[in-house]
Amino acid sequence: MEDRNGRLHGVFTDAETGKLWFALTLSESLLTVQKLDSPPASSSSAPEQLDLADCLGSRALTRDRDALLCAYFYPHRRRWMASGPVRQREERQFRVVLKTAGNDNNGDEEEAEGAKLLEADRWVRAIRNNISRLVKSQDVPSLSPTRRSCGVMVLVNPQSGRGQAMALYNTHIQRMLTEAGVPHTLVVTERQNHARELVRSADLSQWDAVIILSGDGLLFEVVNGLMERPDWEQAIRTPLGILPGGSGNALAASLHFYSGASPVWGEDLLTSCGFLLCKALLSCQVSGLDLVSIRLSSGARLFSFLSLAWGFVADVDIESEQFRQIGAIRFILGTLLRLASLRVYRGRLAYLPAGDSEKGDDLTTDHLVAPLDEPVPQGWTCVDEQEFVLVLAMFQSHLSEDFHVSPDARNDDGLIHLYYVSAGVSRAALLRVFRAMQTGSNLHGACTHLKYVRAQALRLEPLCTDGMMTVDGERVESAVVQAQVHRAAARIVR
Repeated sequence: MEDRNGRLHGVFTDAETGKLWFALTLSESLLTVQKLDSPPASSSSAPEQLDLADCLGSRALTRDRDALLCAYFYPHRRRWMASGPVRQREERQFRVVLKTAGNDNNGDEEEAEGAKLLEADRWVRAIRNNISRLVKSQDVPSLSPTRRSCGVMVLVNPQSGRGQAMALYNTHIQRMLTEAGVPHTLVVTERQNHARELVRSADLSQWDAVIILSGDGLLFEVVNGLMERPDWEQAIRTPLGILPGGSGNALAASLHFYSGASPVWGEDLLTSCGFLLCKALLSCQVSGLDLVSIRLSSGARLFSFLSLAWGFVADVDIESEQFRQIGAIRFILGTLLRLASLRVYRGRLAYLPAGDSEKGDDLTTDHLVAPLDEPVPQGWTCVDEQEFVLVLAMFQSHLSEDFHVSPDARNDDGLIHLYYVSAGVSRAALLRVFRAMQTGSNLHGACTHLKYVRAQALRLEPLCTDGMMTVDGERVESAVVQAQVHRAAARIVR
């Protein structure tokens, strides 16, 4: 029954025994559950109010000629040993009750069964519609909406992180997508660059979005595979999604931070990111994602969404690969080991200070930079040739799920957040820098040897051979390189 205010009312029993009675009221933002002593008597007990902002979806099921209304909530709950509230799954099931004429023949039973299922479906549609309206009413940045007709492709790298990505899909993501009513096709990668090859030739019209359950490396493959297509200008506009299934999970942690959610880690981060992703898919929320065009000395052009690192940070990233089985803590262990034998790296650095940038600028050329064999253009700032401990260009807020380097960064701010540390820094001072990175503290003033600038382009020229260089955590040749940011060139589901 629906009242004049558009609220839906109904009487249900519990799904297991059918002996407990409940009155349900659905409003625009709440599902109110009032326990009844016996139908149709009221109850003096306080009603339970379930927030639809925490509801992922609803389904109608049949059991023993009865219809069940199922709703899936992920409210924040405090848990023992957790640093703060985390999202925890709660499934609520109610058995539909309808008034009947009392006839017991088979035809009437089948008719009653069909009527119960129709009633459950009516509640499911109302709950889903209210969930979608709630998300759309929020102030969430978005571009043109995705089409909700084909479903999504979910790419899983079973070797990422500690090799648990498939288990995470089976225990968390498959269920959440089903609860949200999002159809999906699972694709398991079999080798390095498999995803790159797949999206380079795939018919992208089959899916509304491509979702990656892995570390940042698989998304790096997907982005560069899309940019290698003949129709790259259209392909790179394919909405992309990221779920943390690796050891770094930097972009997933960044998007989680941008949402305003409290920081969480591990499987709690996966649950929270999965919840946010499904909500965004339901309401077609798609935001811009900056891409940074990186030109290597070999002439190769790569597209990055996360970071360019040289020196200390790149060394830690690559050298800690041997500890992959211990998960994200490998970066902390690698940092301590590298601090024990601190290196310096001689090189040159130049950058173009940040100015105004427009969304969706031309990816065809990097108009802000000069060829690598020519001097940098006028208006650039040149840092004196010197010895560095690290150079780190950040394009998102997080370097890994527990390294919050650039709290001011956003997914489409059109900025390169450039950090560099000069030689002469003490181990204690450098340790303070990395402790600040773990907590998202302001790095300004953390160390006199640390410099931070906002840029639109940069050129880095190593003058030594012993430092490693990485792009989005993937090792590249340690030689002269330059980069330019292209604001909101790709699209991310959030």
